[in-house]
Amino acid sequence: MLERGYNPRTVEEVFRDFKGRRTGLIKALTTDVEEFYQQCDPEKENLCLYGLPSEKWEVNLPAEEVPPELPEPALGINFARDGMQEKDWLSLVCVHSDAWLLAVAFYFGSRFGFDKADRKRLFNMMNDLPTVFEVVTGAAKPQQKEKSSVSNHSSNKSKSSSKSRTSETMGKISRPERKGEEGLDEDEEEEDEEDEHGETLCGACGDNYASDEFWICCDLCEKWFHGKCVKITPAKAEHIKHYKCPSCTSNKKLRP
Repeated sequence: MLERGYNPRTVEEVFRDFKGRRTGLIKALTTDVEEFYQQCDPEKENLCLYGLPSEKWEVNLPAEEVPPELPEPALGINFARDGMQEKDWLSLVCVHSDAWLLAVAFYFGSRFGFDKADRKRLFNMMNDLPTVFEVVTGAAKPQQKEKSSVSNHSSNKSKSSSKSRTSETMGKISRPERKGEEGLDEDEEEEDEEDEHGETLCGACGDNYASDEFWICCDLCEKWFHGKCVKITPAKAEHIKHYKCPSCTSNKKLRP
């Protein structure tokens, strides 16, 4: 919900607010999905899923004031939880979450008098990111098709090779490795790495690959994740033989 005294007034500030809320929602529906599922008890009153600018999320009752200070998310998401397949329910929550994010962003735009150029720029900035639905359901995966062979090649050795690279270089990232890359000098390696993997998306937050961050690949779904998004450090990764992301782990625990 709205954090008191927080009112983004520029396009950049509204986009930062949008991005923070979006990250919180994606966490709820991926890395924290088990906790989110449990909180959406159908026996409780009408509940809403809120993404916060601080990249956190909460399941709560809707605001009491009428009209609310901000547009409200979909009401009563908990009621449908046990009435449909879990993946369909999560997809429905994703769609409503995407609509809510746009509503909040353009509420700020309207409130602070964004003109046509500002609104267009704001929309383009938001549209450059995959939607919550695309990240959670994997619909954003086609953007990575051209790198699928890289993922397949590295899936069996990514943990050992990338983790050892991390250990040797004191914080260098885990990343997909390519055949013949040993022959590249450092500058060419970094440039080619950015070109080839620059559109790789984190399976948790949906952000693009960056060469200065630690990444880890799931051995089941072969998606890549920021270490910080799945709470895996380079040191911890050294002891993981076969990594399973939170979504793959929770899919076995939750109802079909």
